[in-house]
Amino acid sequence: MTAKARPARFAPILAVAIVLLGTVGMAPRGVQAMEIPQPPQLGARGHLLLDFDSGTILAEHNAGERLEPASLTKIMTAYVVFRELADGNLTLDEEASISEKAWRTGGSKMFIEVGKRVSIEDLLKGMIVQSGNDASVALAEHIAGTEETFAEMMNREAARLGMTNSNFVNAAGLPDPEHYTTPRDIAKVAAAIIREFPEYYAWYSLPDFTYNDIKQSNRNKLLKLDPSVDGIKTGHTQAAGYCLISSAERDDRRLIAVVMGTDSDRQRVADSQALLNYGFSFFETHRPFAGGEPVERLRVWGGDEIELPVGPMRDLYITIPRGGYAQLSAELEPAAEITAPVAWGDVVGEIVLRLDDTEIRREPAVALADVARGNMLRRGWDAVLRRF
Repeated sequence: MTAKARPARFAPILAVAIVLLGTVGMAPRGVQAMEIPQPPQLGARGHLLLDFDSGTILAEHNAGERLEPASLTKIMTAYVVFRELADGNLTLDEEASISEKAWRTGGSKMFIEVGKRVSIEDLLKGMIVQSGNDASVALAEHIAGTEETFAEMMNREAARLGMTNSNFVNAAGLPDPEHYTTPRDIAKVAAAIIREFPEYYAWYSLPDFTYNDIKQSNRNKLLKLDPSVDGIKTGHTQAAGYCLISSAERDDRRLIAVVMGTDSDRQRVADSQALLNYGFSFFETHRPFAGGEPVERLRVWGGDEIELPVGPMRDLYITIPRGGYAQLSAELEPAAEITAPVAWGDVVGEIVLRLDDTEIRREPAVALADVARGNMLRRGWDAVLRRF
């Protein structure tokens, strides 16, 4: 069967899958997608609203513009520390010796003291909750020897995450002409922390933290105003303005909002809340197909098996206008005829998602099993069949 003919056979199978999914709390057929109003017009220099699961950007303004991140930098600092913990190069109960440089670092403080030894866990909480610049420098020096070397680690991880328009020269976010990121880039590392380190991400919702008998409240005021918000980080310098990355989860759906360069603490909170409410009100996210689960079986030529199970390697999420699920359809477009041998994970086509006949997403379809070459009889018989 030709590649052109395959989608026609495949479409009903996917249609059945979508109908079944639609019976569980989804909009019934005949319900039209909501007409989406324009996103909120904000006063921030740059902002972005991201659906965590699908990666869909729901609203943005100057999302690729280089801006000073101020203490949003500490999200990148934390990510590097979390990676070191995950790799076994560091433990939470390990203690760092506090240098004079860390103690003297200006701006917001955890109030650590020169020569004292402080656990990595306390330093992390001091950085995350209290936004301690001193804690950030102490972590950097303990891990890398110097803050400058640690900044190299930050930039290496940023590049790996696809943060193509960012550069970090310090761990705390103090102003520097060569220290910058973008709303789009900083959202990537925020999403990576939530995805890779949920046990540490829980610290971003702590209402306060006490160290050295000094109790400081979390600077993210959205934590008290909106119970669905569980992070992430504020930032402020005179040059950067007031910044906030927030994340909220409602009905098992998570959004990340980035607001950079507002005029006041009140404005960054209001802008962030407006973005989150907009995203939750007018969009919905679904998982039409689970990663690693077959959505079709394709013919394999010359193999020890006749058919190959095919599907997405990872969970496939899609964000669409609210009420539009009934208009969602999908089909498989095979890359070509499949000839053995085939290895698990080989890309053999694409899953194409359409909303009301408009293509909105393509996802690689991969082999979900190995198929070895068949014996001579099998290969010979298939050669005959392919001719006719």
